[in-house]
Amino acid sequence: MLSLCPVSLAEANAFVAEHHRHHKPVRGHKFSLGCMVDGRLAGVAIVGRPVSRYLDDGLTLEVNRLCTDGTQNACSFLYGAAARAARTMGYRKIITYILDTENGVSLRAAGWKCAGLAGGKMWTGKRRPSEPLYPAQMKYRYEKEWNGR
Repeated sequence: MLSLCPVSLAEANAFVAEHHRHHKPVRGHKFSLGCMVDGRLAGVAIVGRPVSRYLDDGLTLEVNRLCTDGTQNACSFLYGAAARAARTMGYRKIITYILDTENGVSLRAAGWKCAGLAGGKMWTGKRRPSEPLYPAQMKYRYEKEWNGR
């Protein structure tokens, strides 16, 4: 049985460093959630401000990292919990990005909608990181939105 638990950013980042296929830990967050199974941490969701400054309107959050150890249904459980927490906190929208090679089934199971292809393959301009932060391939943006209270 899956259960929800709070986790610190340090705990969530340690889990990401150990288990994530292609992303590194994050620098900051608004909140992090954990998924427990039989007393062990099976996954984490790290939620923060949108990386895209164009989407950072003060009412939108982004699941910046979601990582599990492969436990069945843990991804959709965490996406659903992150969306409920964001809504309860007064946010109007939550977004996340997945690689174009991922199928998004966990997001759809949690009631998120695909908003289509997003961004380019890599950062450009002055804000470009000195080293790549993620694979150079297209992403899909998924979102969940609420109308008022």
